[in-house]
Formats: sequence, structure tokens, C-alpha cells
Amino acid sequence: MQLAKQAATSPGESAGSAARVTPGEIRVPGESGFWILILGDLTAFALMFCVFIYYRGHDVGLYLDSQLRLNRAFGALNVVLLLTSSWCVVQGVEAFRERITQRARRCFGAGFLLGAGFVVVKVLEYGDKVREGIAASTNEFFMFFYVLTGIHLLHLVIGLGVLAWMRAKSRSEWSTHRDVALAECGGVYWHMVDLLWVALFALLYLLR
Repeated sequence: MQLAKQAATSPGESAGSAARVTPGEIRVPGESGFWILILGDLTAFALMFCVFIYYRGHDVGLYLDSQLRLNRAFGALNVVLLLTSSWCVVQGVEAFRERITQRARRCFGAGFLLGAGFVVVKVLEYGDKVREGIAASTNEFFMFFYVLTGIHLLHLVIGLGVLAWMRAKSRSEWSTHRDVALAECGGVYWHMVDLLWVALFALLYLLR
């Protein structure tokens, strides 16, 4: 009887029930191996932040003067864009888990558009710096500025590709347990990109 009951259950239903967390159950979202990559990436950025702070300590005046030439409004706007985008992705992953396809598509689409807005703002900021004659070779601060924000921007563009995949995948009414786990991995990656920008904004634009 139990085998017959399981056979009568559709693939989507079994996947959905497997993806849901029962009350009191603790489950790490996504694939456990993916968290190793996330922690490795965060460790690499943490080391770069430590290098930045070390060199900053050798010439605080240069770093403070250079910091004043950054546009804090651009940096703050990008913080708002990514925080809002992360909220949309959280809602999208939850809807994906519950197979609410329309809501998941809307949330992932909104997250993608907000992330694309970050790219536009960053290109505008880079353009302003180029017009002012500021390049990575201008001084040590701007070398760090271009390297750190450039690496972050690369991560964000990859994240946009992930969000596009998540939105396309959410068109299906049936999602397997693996689909849900991959969507959760995508959400975790996007939140990492968000967290890194908040740290970069504090280091490059606000640290006095």
C-alpha cells in the first residue's frame, strides 16, 4: 500500500514536499558543497579588504583625500538597489519553493532589473571618473577602488545570469528537489554579492 501511494504521487508533488521544511526542522538552503565556494569567495574578499586596510594605514591622508572624490550618492543608491533586489530574490525563492510560478517570475524579474540598475549606476560612476582623468594608475586608493569594485561587478554580472536562469526555470509548474536547491544556491550567491557591496561601500566611501 505504501509503495502504491508513493507511485501515485506526481514528481512535482514529491519534489515540493521534499523541498518544504517541517516545523522544527533545520535545513541549510541550497547544496552543502556550494557553501564551500561561498565561504571561499568571502575569504578571498576578506583578505583583499585586509590588504586595503593595511596599505591605507600607511598613508591615511591620501586615502581620505581620494575618498572625497568619490560620489557617495552613487554608492548609496547601489546599496539601496541591491538590498531591495535581495528582498525580491528572497520572495522569489519562497514562491519557487511553493511552485507559485507567476509570483516567482515577477520577483526574480524585479531582482534582475534592480541588479541591472546597479550596473548602469556603476558604469555612470566609472564614466565620471574617466572624464575627471582618474584611472587605476592615479594613486594607490584608486587602484584599490577599480580592482575591488571591478571584481565585485564581475560577480554581480554572473549573478544576473543566475537570476535570469532562475526566472526561466520558474516558468515550469513542476520543480524537482534539485531545482529548488539550485534556486536556493542562486539566492545565496546573490545575497553574498549584496553583502560584499555593503562592505565595499563602507570601506571605500565611508571609512574615515
